[in-house]
Amino acid sequence: MPITEQQLLQILPKARPVAGIFLPALNRAMLRWKIDSRVRTAAFLAQVGHESGQLRALSENLNYSADALVRTWPSRFTAETAPTYARQSEKIANRVYGGRMGNGPESSGDGWRYRGRGLIQLTGRANYRAAAQALGLPLEEQSELLEQPEHAAQSAAWWWAQHGLNELADAGRFKDIGSIINTGQPGRTPNGAAERQALYDIAMRVLA
Repeated sequence: MPITEQQLLQILPKARPVAGIFLPALNRAMLRWKIDSRVRTAAFLAQVGHESGQLRALSENLNYSADALVRTWPSRFTAETAPTYARQSEKIANRVYGGRMGNGPESSGDGWRYRGRGLIQLTGRANYRAAAQALGLPLEEQSELLEQPEHAAQSAAWWWAQHGLNELADAGRFKDIGSIINTGQPGRTPNGAAERQALYDIAMRVLA
């Protein structure tokens, strides 16, 4: 069920400057990956709307203060080490994402190279590689491609389908969808849970 620009802006009003660019990309991606019913579309738009600041942030913002680093990644930063990373986005990404998700160690620069991008904030070299194979794009070599609307939408819809989120939407398990996207496991409360739910409620009304 393709959506109209009017519907998109009713759901994500802050997307007004980019709605015309994203609308065809979103409709193509949702069609390709079978996000094709009211509940699937509402859930998808609500989650990617939250993850991307309503389609306006296609690259992860890692501009954290020292206090925020310790709160967000207590296993990676202490009160002593955090000040040497604070407000240095590239250095922070390499620290928090280094040595996991298919990335090389902190010194490799993979953390920054494969930081969260696209409408669902695809993160880590392993995810970029899998998306590259599925979408036929050279994402490992040109990771910034995920900041283009078409690829941002396709990568998000591909990840959504790969993780069984259409089926969770069908089952009405919207909260679990947010948990899987944000925390990697159902049942845990994701960041921004209230906003995700509010966007979903709006989308369900708009798409009725």
